[in-house]
Amino acid sequence: MRFAHVREHHAPAGAPWRLAAAPADGDSDWIDLEVARRRAVAADRNLAHDRVLFRQPITTLDDHLARGLRVEALAELVDGFVPHEDDDAVLPAADLAFGPPILRPPSLRDFYAFEGHVRTMWERRGGEVPDAWYRLPIFYFSNVSEIRGPDDPVWAPAASTELDYELEVAALIDTPVADLPANRGEEAIGGYTIFNDWSARDLQREETVVRLGPAKGKDFASTIGPWLVSPDELAGRRAAGARGPDVIMTAEVNGHETSRGAWSDARFSFGEMVARASADAKLRPGDLLGSGTVGTGCLLEVRDATLGRYLQPGDEVVLRVEGLGELRTPIVERPAERRP
Repeated sequence: MRFAHVREHHAPAGAPWRLAAAPADGDSDWIDLEVARRRAVAADRNLAHDRVLFRQPITTLDDHLARGLRVEALAELVDGFVPHEDDDAVLPAADLAFGPPILRPPSLRDFYAFEGHVRTMWERRGGEVPDAWYRLPIFYFSNVSEIRGPDDPVWAPAASTELDYELEVAALIDTPVADLPANRGEEAIGGYTIFNDWSARDLQREETVVRLGPAKGKDFASTIGPWLVSPDELAGRRAAGARGPDVIMTAEVNGHETSRGAWSDARFSFGEMVARASADAKLRPGDLLGSGTVGTGCLLEVRDATLGRYLQPGDEVVLRVEGLGELRTPIVERPAERRP
């Protein structure tokens, strides 16, 4: 099943997001989960007394998680939904704009799980992949104040001329955990979404020589979406022993494919990433874990053989992951002024 924050294209400026759900396959209509909740309560008043899911209005996924409920609990609203003629609970996909699947994640840890990407990055610096990388799922903390959703514009920082995309998958934590072992780590995941970990390569190049980790080369934008896909939709696509499902990940710039990889190439599973992130630390509902860039999944690796340059205003980047949809981003000029 898919879950998303949506609003109609013609909605007034500033209209609130609505939480909706749809089957995982195809371009099905979406179901407004608050309308579905109200309809269920009207048919059975006991639901509001007996079930916390039905007791309060459903607004955003952030609010749902804050109430102590997991993503999978929302499936009950869809399973019991019966559409009416001219139903205001049914939202045609073509009429909708989509927001980030989680609007205000408490934290964002981005891992480094694909050897193809890691090896290329080290070779470019004249080195070899450290032995520690093969033993430990390594991550850094990114910035959660600059989360973007589908079709939201992105621009290079003021001091940068080398804007790059990074093709990744992100997992959403939907229950509090700490010190979770790797073989149970994926139990804490409520769903997966596409993640574009934008990079300003020139700023990043200056910062990484200090070996403290990325900062201004990374913290200006992170794009997620277009929706959250429940883990059960991907379970049948994972071969025995693989660290991820066998799905293809691609990137396009202006309609031309520039990157292609597979989630199953990951050296570390999300279960191992959850174990590493939760070691001696609490993970909270809404936290995001990024997979790291799939091999060939950025212009730093493939620029010379594909686009021949970094991103510029007027470009459009489209990331696709089988089963998770496609995530579009227009590249624009940096605004002259920004509101805090």
